[in-house]
Amino acid sequence: MFRYLILLVCISQASISQDTLTTVKAEPGDGILSLLRKQGVNPYEVFEEFVILNNHDLRDSVHLIAGKTYVIPKVILDTVLIINSIQKQSTDIKKLESASYAIFGEKYKTVIAKSERLTGNVYYLVSGHGGPDPGALGTYAGKTIAEDEYAYDIMLRLAKELLAHGATVYIIIQDENDGIRDEKILEIDHDEVAYPDKVIPLNQVERLKQRVDIVNQLYKENKGKYQRLLVTHVDSRSVGQNIDVFFYHHENSKNGEKLAESIHKTFDAKYKKYQPNRSYAGTFEDRTSLYLVKKTHPAMTFIEIGNIRNAKDQVRILDPDNRQALAKWISEGVLLDYEEK
Repeated sequence: MFRYLILLVCISQASISQDTLTTVKAEPGDGILSLLRKQGVNPYEVFEEFVILNNHDLRDSVHLIAGKTYVIPKVILDTVLIINSIQKQSTDIKKLESASYAIFGEKYKTVIAKSERLTGNVYYLVSGHGGPDPGALGTYAGKTIAEDEYAYDIMLRLAKELLAHGATVYIIIQDENDGIRDEKILEIDHDEVAYPDKVIPLNQVERLKQRVDIVNQLYKENKGKYQRLLVTHVDSRSVGQNIDVFFYHHENSKNGEKLAESIHKTFDAKYKKYQPNRSYAGTFEDRTSLYLVKKTHPAMTFIEIGNIRNAKDQVRILDPDNRQALAKWISEGVLLDYEEK
C-alpha cells in the first residue's frame, strides 16, 4: 500500500500541458510576486507551483536571480482536482471548491483548496500588538516601520495557507482595510480590531487579557475539536543583532512543545536545503512568563519573526516574497505537527 497526491488544474475542459507554460527572464529588482503579476498571473494562486517548477534557479527558495529564465504557470485556477490514491487500484477523485474571504483584500480574496488535510481542525491566529499599539518600531529607507503591520501580513498569508488545506481559521486581530500587501514599507494605521469587532484597549494588560478571553471562549465553543493557537511577533533588539525565527511554548504543554518543534524542524530543513552554507540558529523553548503563553487554553506556539531594527532581519521581514515563504514554512510545520501524531 502506498499514498501519493497529484494536483491537477483544469481550464474549462483542458488539462495542464507544456503548452500552457511560458518563460520570462528576471530583471534586476524582480521578486516572485512582482514577476507573476507582470505576466497577468495571480501570484498567490500559483506561488507554490512556480517554486516547484523553478526550484533550481531560486536563491534561498524564494529569491529570483536577475538574468535567469523562469517558467511561468500560465493557467487560470478555476477548478482544482486532487487525486488521493491509497492503493494502485483505488483512486478517489474529489473536486475542491474555491472560497472568497474579504479580509485578504480584493486581489487575494480567493482561496483555492489544495487538500483536505486539516479539515475539522481549528486554528486561532493572533498577530502581535495592533490598534493603538504599533509594537516595535524600526527605520528603513528613512521611513518608520511597525511590528504590528508585518506580523499581521504574515498571519494573513498563514491563514490563507491553512484555509487552503481545509482548516477552520479564526483571525483574532483584524484590519478590514489592509488585506495581504506586497509593498516593502507597510503603511502604519491604528484601526485594527479584535475578533469579531472589539476595540483594542490601549492598556497592555487589558489588551492581552482581551485576546486571551477571546481565544479561550472560542476554545470552549469548539470543545472536542483539534485546536491550536499561533502567535506572531517581530522582536526589537540592538541594531547589530541578527536573529533567526524562533519559537516559544508553555513549559507544561506537550502538544505546544510538539507544535513548536514541528515548525522549528521545518525551518531547519528548509535552511539546510536552500541555505546549505548557513546554519539555522533559531530555537524552540518554553517561556511561560509570556502572558499569552501562560493564560491561553489551546496548545500554542509563540513565533518571533526577527529583529525589526537589524538590516539583515529587515530583508526577511520587509520582502513580500520572504513573508510568503515564512507563512508557507509555518503552515508546513503545522501540517507536520498534525500528521505526525
